[in-house]
Amino acid sequence: MGHTPLDYAREGEVMKLLRTSEAKYQEKQRKREAEERRRFPLEQRLKEHIIGQESAIATVGAAIRRKENGWYDEEHPLVFLFLGSSGIGKTELAKQTAKYMHKDAKKGFIRLDMSEFQERHEVAKFIGSPPGYVGHEEGGQLTKKLKQCPNAVVLFDEVDKAHPDVLTIMLQLFDEGRLTDGKGKTIDCKDAIFIMTSNVASDEIAQHALQLRQEALEMSRNRIAENLGDVQISDKITISKNFKENVIRPILKAHFRRDEFLGRINEIVYFLPFCHSELIQLVNKELNFWAKRAKQRHNITLLWDREVADVLVDGYNVHYGARSIKHEVERRVVNQLAAAYEQDLLPGGCTLRITVEDSDKQLLKSPELPSPQAEKRLPKLRLEIIDKDSKTRRLDIRAPLHPEKVCNTI
Repeated sequence: MGHTPLDYAREGEVMKLLRTSEAKYQEKQRKREAEERRRFPLEQRLKEHIIGQESAIATVGAAIRRKENGWYDEEHPLVFLFLGSSGIGKTELAKQTAKYMHKDAKKGFIRLDMSEFQERHEVAKFIGSPPGYVGHEEGGQLTKKLKQCPNAVVLFDEVDKAHPDVLTIMLQLFDEGRLTDGKGKTIDCKDAIFIMTSNVASDEIAQHALQLRQEALEMSRNRIAENLGDVQISDKITISKNFKENVIRPILKAHFRRDEFLGRINEIVYFLPFCHSELIQLVNKELNFWAKRAKQRHNITLLWDREVADVLVDGYNVHYGARSIKHEVERRVVNQLAAAYEQDLLPGGCTLRITVEDSDKQLLKSPELPSPQAEKRLPKLRLEIIDKDSKTRRLDIRAPLHPEKVCNTI
């Protein structure tokens, strides 16, 4: 298994012919892959799976392009540090990069949760136990997988939680492009791509980004007030070099306590909080997920008004990212669907619409120019059944804890 005719051929004309044929095939394959990269750049593929984070995608895409086209240091692996809040796309970007590099091969993506390496003795789990110790024959979690795929994309998730001795091993890995396991064998992994994620300085990054967006909104509001013509509000913001050097780098140095570790990182990639338009995409993505589930499991068609997304966006928490949107949809929409289904209010094949209470629609504020005086009370959502004659009928959902009461909205 896995052998080619060259492995069985003897020296002579046959061997020469096979080598020539293999060289031609590899050249054609290289040209085919290069053409595919030109037609479908990595950035384009990543944007199909990741909402927002254009700057992060551009940074990673540029570095991968250097590597793919031979414009990189062959003596050292490519190393990234992804910084930002939880649930903002760091892990997903690493996964999609691995899929691009390895055509969905599972062994091409190695993920290690660094919270499992917080103690000094857990270095053995990383590279394997030395001779005479328990687990010596099993090998290390990293070294064992790197042997199988030396050019894998390796994700060190939450690297800030790792013990300093583990970071020392990683420094050797980044600096020399090789790693010695517990059995004394050296694994060469200069072609690997190492991605570290961390929540260190996530609050500072998030607050700085939110401040920049608020300043942009204020400028737009002032221009509108002064009637300065067409005003285009851009969601794109840029983290300044001054902020990176004077705010973020000192925090990283204080945490990792070694300049040489930070010095081996090719790119520090910043993941920013989602803007309003990106949050709308996240809400619609989540609603589409449940609409598909409703159709597949219960033969129910689920629709929603445009204002519903504006309401659900208010559930966004900058510290939890996309997960907070997921939880908000579950709490305010899926809970109603489950209760209505349990109370036998949803006939098979029906069409449901999620809408905003008419009395609450005035609470909806413009997403682009929010008013500081806007009321804090959240608009309520309700479910309606659309009959065959296109008339709507409001669902009267009973509150589970008080069956005698009707709970129309959440």
